[in-house]
Amino acid sequence: MRLPYYVVDAFATRAFEGNPAAVVPLAEPLADAVMQAMAAEHNLSETAFVMREGAGWHLRWFTSAVEVEMCGHATLATAFVLAEMLGETAPFAFRTLSGELRVAREDGRYVLDFPANPPVRAVPPPGLAAALGGPEPLEVWKARDWLALYPDAATVRALRPDHAAIAALPDGGVTPEGKPLPAPGLARVIATAPGEPGFDTASRYFAIKAGTAEDPVTGTAHTQLVPFWAARLGKSSLVCRQVSSRGGTLWCELDGPRLRMAGSAVLYAKGEVLLPF
Repeated sequence: MRLPYYVVDAFATRAFEGNPAAVVPLAEPLADAVMQAMAAEHNLSETAFVMREGAGWHLRWFTSAVEVEMCGHATLATAFVLAEMLGETAPFAFRTLSGELRVAREDGRYVLDFPANPPVRAVPPPGLAAALGGPEPLEVWKARDWLALYPDAATVRALRPDHAAIAALPDGGVTPEGKPLPAPGLARVIATAPGEPGFDTASRYFAIKAGTAEDPVTGTAHTQLVPFWAARLGKSSLVCRQVSSRGGTLWCELDGPRLRMAGSAVLYAKGEVLLPF
């Protein structure tokens, strides 16, 4: 079986920036085990599999280790492939494990409409600072993931994480009042700080529990970061910079329970996957 295959740098304006995702358009379903094996073979943070479904699309995302319930950069990459490579017309409606997610195209960027996930103040889990390889955070918050607040972007850039220690952190915790926090599983860690000039926020994202040590640019992290910073800064529109080694920019707008995240994408490679059956 031959399948088309694209590698797209998402939340990027040039190659080798942003977060690379593989996108595989399907004409018929593949077995879950095959999709997981393909994602492991690609060894990118996510591989997206998309198939037409009525007037919309069915979209699934796999890391090299697991299927994930939400992925921003691979959704952007998928919309880019559908529009730029396959001639489909935006907006796109995707049926996913997180419900319907929509992507529009505005002013040369792709705009993702995702649910916001506001964090709450949390007691730091034991060993968090050591796992991140830096000083104690000023504050710790929790939504799906742990959120560690630092004073400036330089501190976030300087973190030297111990990914085995991050993998050992608990998925759940408690508020300062002792109220249990949800533990949806595979909790990742966001390190964040006020942004450098031209940006409202800076962040890095560590996701070893989901198969990626450090994710270069992460839409799902910003579903948690943007509500946090919007409340803190008193503004609903933010320009966010993920300060990984590749780096990437997201233009975000919080609208009640929803979040719009805009970014660009660049095609890096295309070809065929040759399945042995």
